[in-house]
Amino acid sequence: MKRLLILVLLTFSGLSFATEKDIKIPFTKDSGKYWQYISDRTMGGVSEGQAVLEQEGEMFFARLSGNVSTANNGGFIQLRTNLSFFDFEKDITKIKGVKLNVSGNGETYHIFIRTDKTRSYRDYYSSTFIANSNWEVIDLPLSSFKHRFSNNFDLEGKNLRTFGIVAYGRDFESDISVSEIIFYY
Repeated sequence: MKRLLILVLLTFSGLSFATEKDIKIPFTKDSGKYWQYISDRTMGGVSEGQAVLEQEGEMFFARLSGNVSTANNGGFIQLRTNLSFFDFEKDITKIKGVKLNVSGNGETYHIFIRTDKTRSYRDYYSSTFIANSNWEVIDLPLSSFKHRFSNNFDLEGKNLRTFGIVAYGRDFESDISVSEIIFYY
């Protein structure tokens, strides 16, 4: 498993789309060590990719790019964190959703969330979105996340454990950038 240190300041040209009540997970020199690049190669797949820090003007962002291949039972690359690494000062039980500021290559991407109720790395809740070429804020209410095995839509803020930005499930070229992640109430 390849570990990736990402140093990202979560701002969008100095303008944040979060309110005081929201929870920001800052990418900083100190918190970057809590993010990992992971691919299907950990289980014998052949997808290739990388996650790097880039800068555009004042804005820093994580960029996940590569070739996703379903050959050899594979099919993903991802950037993931364990949310227990972060010291949430606010009550996460009432979180209603997550917003991301993204740009990409017009492909469909996924957010995978594992909870204290999921049993393995293949057990998660997911929601999808399209990352277009212009920066835009994507709003994913928790009610839009579907459990992989049961198809239930019962994801609750109190159960969040890991958060992944994922290129998944089909053969394609991934190129997605994320500058800000906000959990909102």
